[in-house]
Amino acid sequence: MFKGLFRRRHTPIEQPAPRRFEGGRPEPEGALAVVGDIHGHILCLDKLIAKLDTQAADARWVFVGDFIDRGDDSAQVLARLRALETERPDTICILGNHEEMMLSFLRDPEEAGNRWMRHGGLQTMASFGHFKLGVQNAPEALRVARDQLLDVMPEGVEDWLASRPRWFQSGNVVVVHAGADPDRPMEEQKDQALTWGHPDFGKQAREDGLWVVHGHTIVNLPQEKNGVISVDTGAYATGKLTAVVIANGNAEFVQATA
Repeated sequence: MFKGLFRRRHTPIEQPAPRRFEGGRPEPEGALAVVGDIHGHILCLDKLIAKLDTQAADARWVFVGDFIDRGDDSAQVLARLRALETERPDTICILGNHEEMMLSFLRDPEEAGNRWMRHGGLQTMASFGHFKLGVQNAPEALRVARDQLLDVMPEGVEDWLASRPRWFQSGNVVVVHAGADPDRPMEEQKDQALTWGHPDFGKQAREDGLWVVHGHTIVNLPQEKNGVISVDTGAYATGKLTAVVIANGNAEFVQATA
């Protein structure tokens, strides 16, 4: 009697090689300084602004989103960015997924509140005042906290957050928060891909020659690779906030450390 197992032989399926980026150097219409995720770290932000004031004063400043949550100073960061828009009217602040979670809480606290609290909302709430909340809260507690937050937030903050764009383009450089579908034109991107990311982003190069600068995904060192520039160096955890200054076809990184 034959004792054994028949083993089926599998012929390996060849996977196509990832596309390589074939565009030129990043060439915005004017110099750009793109700042990574701040996450409520006002000291890092102020130090980086001081550096940009000397190293990229003539550039247009763009912030990739996730201004809030996790760090302790979200209210101060929002105030600083709004003031910066007055000082430098061409400043662009992109919508991040954490701003999106905060807006969802303001609109529907019972549905969106506990998720936001688990992902840094507690720290943002605390930056605006004392709120009796945890990571899991009853619907009534969330409704009360939402109403209290609206009472103490400076006028216009909610509208300012809601009006943030999901992407910005200058020349062949696009700035988003999290990523973009490499097979779709920017005008046809889904909100989810821009604000939360896309599985093919960073793995498959774009074919339209656009460079994409993004945050959202923490990298140990800022990176420029295959048409993608990554600038989120985890300021809330590492104390390092990074910007990339793009001008004359070159990308140079500037970093502030708390």
